[in-house]
Amino acid sequence: MPDDALIHDASQAMPRLVEIMRRLRDPDSGCPWDIEQDFRTIAPYTIEEAYEVADAIERADWNELRGELGDLLLQVVFHAQIAQDRGLFRFDDVANAIADKMVDRHPHVFGDESRDKSAEQQTRDWETVKAAERAAKAQNGTLDGVATGLPALLRAVKLQKRAARVGFDWPDASHVLDKITEEAAELREAANGLPQEKIEEEFGDLLFVMANLARHMKIDPEAALRGANAKFTRRFERIEALLAERGKSPSQSDLAEMDALWDQAKAEERKA
Repeated sequence: MPDDALIHDASQAMPRLVEIMRRLRDPDSGCPWDIEQDFRTIAPYTIEEAYEVADAIERADWNELRGELGDLLLQVVFHAQIAQDRGLFRFDDVANAIADKMVDRHPHVFGDESRDKSAEQQTRDWETVKAAERAAKAQNGTLDGVATGLPALLRAVKLQKRAARVGFDWPDASHVLDKITEEAAELREAANGLPQEKIEEEFGDLLFVMANLARHMKIDPEAALRGANAKFTRRFERIEALLAERGKSPSQSDLAEMDALWDQAKAEERKA
């Protein structure tokens, strides 16, 4: 029987978690589900857990955040254990790789460079170091290294930032607003009889330009959309509550009534 002392020792937080995952993946005595997983099957859970971290932060639920960060950390440990099982690398290699990167990218903290620089200058320095790292990997194209697995909206912003560094960018937000008007007109035209794939293409173009507008206005589009989602949820739940006071559900109402209640919910929020 394996020694269970470590998996019950709360004072050994990180080694304990790594050992638990090793035991779960043990081909002889581990969990059948965990044993069957690979990088691809676990990746969707990793993305989901990252969003749940963001959600807890958005709601300022710090107790929930602690748990969600643990769930996200488990994903890192899970991937590292799969890699170790395949003889690729270990968790210590993952931790040391990011530690080395942080030291290399912060010479003003861990080296001889002066800390007397703005956050903006530090960001430029960071990008210079990242560009050198990409060059070392033979990623010489402007857009090389922008992960294809990123959420589409986030990837759009990253692609636009990269292009802007070499001068491929609108001079200000007004030009982007003009482009939005143009793309909206093209979408309207496509919707009037063109094939569905063309409508989808034009819709994507409009979303891409909206992401560009967010960048110009220094808005995080993911955060803005999360806020809009939260607002919609909050107000629709208020509609349901107001309907319940009338002994009704949304399915027993109609658009005119619910739209009026939506306006009431908005007015209540403004007074709050």
